[in-house]
Amino acid sequence: MPARIEYKASAERDLRGLDPPVALRVQRMIERDLVPRGGQGVALSGLFTGFYRLRVGDYRVIYRRSAEGYIVVRIGHRREVYRKGPPEVQ
Repeated sequence: MPARIEYKASAERDLRGLDPPVALRVQRMIERDLVPRGGQGVALSGLFTGFYRLRVGDYRVIYRRSAEGYIVVRIGHRREVYRKGPPEVQ
């Protein structure tokens, strides 16, 4: 069974807030790279322990692995994505 990608409401808002060409690029990268190479994502540390990141140019996709696949919790510019603190995932 292929891995499933779930977007939290906060990640959907983040994606809608990006410029359309950037949002399309980020979404394509998530769909193309996260499932086949999700296990190779960079593990984060500190307050973000348990989360992983996917780099898309100057943007970062913060996600967590789940039993069914991956949960994308935050998308943003590298300068700002970590400032809000760790996302809450149930």
